[in-house]
Amino acid sequence: MPPTLTVITSTTTAWYLVHTKPRQEDVALANLERQGYQCYLPQMRIERVRRRKAEVATEPMFPRYLFVRLDSSDQGKSWSPIRSTLGVSQLVHFGAHAAKVDDALVDLLRQREQALPAEATFTSGEPVVITDGPFAGLEAIYQTADAERRAFILLEILSKPVPMQIDAGRLRKAS
Repeated sequence: MPPTLTVITSTTTAWYLVHTKPRQEDVALANLERQGYQCYLPQMRIERVRRRKAEVATEPMFPRYLFVRLDSSDQGKSWSPIRSTLGVSQLVHFGAHAAKVDDALVDLLRQREQALPAEATFTSGEPVVITDGPFAGLEAIYQTADAERRAFILLEILSKPVPMQIDAGRLRKAS
């Protein structure tokens, strides 16, 4: 008997939620994809200050979680290897049933992820404090940042606002 081609319809596949080990979302994603599973890890870009330099980092939108598309029919790929996949803690369950996620939600997350700009550390007009240098401890008003991650601030000197450029890593939010 020749092998038959089985077409998997979208009614038999759905997105499910995988709980990963701490900080191993990328490991779990790579290993699940290597096994042939369709996965999605929503990420966002965040501006961080490291070693007194502002840099943009990519982090998971939902730490310790990713989505995997699975076939709920008997002809689909087995779910059992997921539990023993490196980086995976478990498949999320509600009682005896795996947590199914609506396709529309995953599509919405993908659209939002593409539309999100890098989340800035400071917003225009926000009061900031200079942390080091000759102006350490002085409060200023954040204006904007340039391509080299230098911040433009307004510092009040002798009762006059003076525009100034400073490394964004030397600023913190005023309390």
